[in-house]
Amino acid sequence: MVMVMDKNRKTLRLIPLILLSTAIGTCLWWGRGLEPTPVSQWIGALGPWSGPIFIAVYALATLLFLPGFILALVGGALFGPVWGTLINLSGATLGAALAFSTARYLGSDWVRAKTGPRLDAILAGVEAEGWRFVAFVRLVPLFPFNLLNYALGLTRISLWPYVAATWICMIPGALAYAWLGYVGLEAADGGEDLIRKGLLALGLLVTVAFLPGLVRRWRVRP
Repeated sequence: MVMVMDKNRKTLRLIPLILLSTAIGTCLWWGRGLEPTPVSQWIGALGPWSGPIFIAVYALATLLFLPGFILALVGGALFGPVWGTLINLSGATLGAALAFSTARYLGSDWVRAKTGPRLDAILAGVEAEGWRFVAFVRLVPLFPFNLLNYALGLTRISLWPYVAATWICMIPGALAYAWLGYVGLEAADGGEDLIRKGLLALGLLVTVAFLPGLVRRWRVRP
């Protein structure tokens, strides 16, 4: 039993490195095949509606359990690191709020069936800590993001504290992926100063990858 637990701990320590490698590989593969000019033209054709449309698509993807990190890369490539971060955050938070409200008012039985015994841990965590527990599970991915949005809708937390904790605690990841998407497009376009931009993207991803471990240690301190 002890050997199994030790093995599980070692596996958990490798998760940040696996996620980091996957994100970098995805960006490099995606950036190599991307043609910047048609993408820029498509966004330009949407005009001022480009941001709201992307936010709506991101929110819908969150509701439908589609992987958000791909859209986060695309958002950074299309809108740049600053606006891309804000637009990605807005889309992910809107989707999280819609999933939360759907579970609270429409789909509680379905959510209970999907989450199983994990729901009890979420209910107990929110009961004990409120928005702090929401902040913790956003920074430390103990549960799948999209399913967690629905599960939190069955807790006693109010919508706006949930939204605020979600938005704030997703900033590190949103910034890292938006910057990585931006660097991927710059690489495809032959942009300048790629080494510095790439190193910054790598630094952001390393920070995001190891942030859950730091938060976990801080949380258990007496």
